[in-house]
Amino acid sequence: MPDEPLATEADSRFPSGKWVGFFTYHGDTEKHQMELLLTFRQGVVEGEGRDIVGEFAIKGRYYLDNGACNFRKQYLARHAVEYSGFNEGKGIWGRWNIGNAAKGGFHIWPEGMNFETLDALAAEEEVPDESDVPDKDFVPEEELVPAAA
Repeated sequence: MPDEPLATEADSRFPSGKWVGFFTYHGDTEKHQMELLLTFRQGVVEGEGRDIVGEFAIKGRYYLDNGACNFRKQYLARHAVEYSGFNEGKGIWGRWNIGNAAKGGFHIWPEGMNFETLDALAAEEEVPDESDVPDKDFVPEEELVPAAA
């Protein structure tokens, strides 16, 4: 008998499926839209998506105890972006960076929930002090699997 597939996350903060959102560049208020298809399972988040830069794969970790979420967005045949954020029931929001080259804020949420219009959610501007943003347990680059073309 084949192994049973592992169940997806039961915590309502991390539903598997379609997610939408945006990222901003540090010092700029323009919101660059993202579409994602994410799977949350046993502390690991994986998926794929697309935005203005192109198609990408997602792989990282999430933590039920504090809502922290860290992942790498790997663009197909391009650069990678590190994301660190939190989920407090309003989607995942936080900061992204490409080494020391670029940084900004982001906010993503399950499709169908309209968090973008909440005044309190302005991605980078609402992130706690930088020392509070989680940056542990990123998945090694060799473990990333690009999204299907």
